[in-house]
Amino acid sequence: MVPNHRFPRFPLALITLGVLCLLTGSYLGLFVAPPEHYMGNVQRIMYVHVPTAWNALLAMTFAFAAAIVSLFKSDLKWDARLEAAIEVGVLLAFLLCCQGAIWAKPTWGVWWDWDPRLTTTAVLLFAFAGILALRRFVDDPVKRATWSAVATIIAYVDVPIVYYSVRWWNSLHQQQSSPATVSSQFYLPLRLNAFGVLFLMSGFIMLRAEIASRRIATELAPPPRDLVGELA
Repeated sequence: MVPNHRFPRFPLALITLGVLCLLTGSYLGLFVAPPEHYMGNVQRIMYVHVPTAWNALLAMTFAFAAAIVSLFKSDLKWDARLEAAIEVGVLLAFLLCCQGAIWAKPTWGVWWDWDPRLTTTAVLLFAFAGILALRRFVDDPVKRATWSAVATIIAYVDVPIVYYSVRWWNSLHQQQSSPATVSSQFYLPLRLNAFGVLFLMSGFIMLRAEIASRRIATELAPPPRDLVGELA
């Protein structure tokens, strides 16, 4: 067992900073920024929807990098980071789908449409959620790390497909938002919320990786001597 159960302060500081950025950005987006010319007040969901999308793909990208390092270095610390990144990425992808449905209803007239962007995002959510389910059925930490890394690398193929889907196919979904495509009065709340979600995502990944590392260390630890004697 790991004797020190206190969490490091840095991820907690990141989470606090993320909450402050989100509160500030959301206030500016809801009460200060003007409504969009064509969509009106419905557009205000963009201030959480777009940052969620950016950071969901970023979390999956970090999981992909952790998978590669885990395979090459055979270091279970990177397996813990992979697990944490997928957990946070799946949460963000789920929130992304919910936010997209809320936005789709007043703009498209339906809660869901099998639009290429929506469909590939749903595939991404279920693929990475499946990796988390796979991890629950594998008891051996080394096998679990290897299988999860391979599955993550395969699932990551969908990430660039999600990103480029609106360019590759005829899509109801608008093109990707960026500072160059956003009006100046919308820029500040969008950027504040983007950093807010980034800080939250980073902090939660660090905390979940710490928890996963402790669990893996417990799994690898030899059984107590008295238990060994009983088994003998």
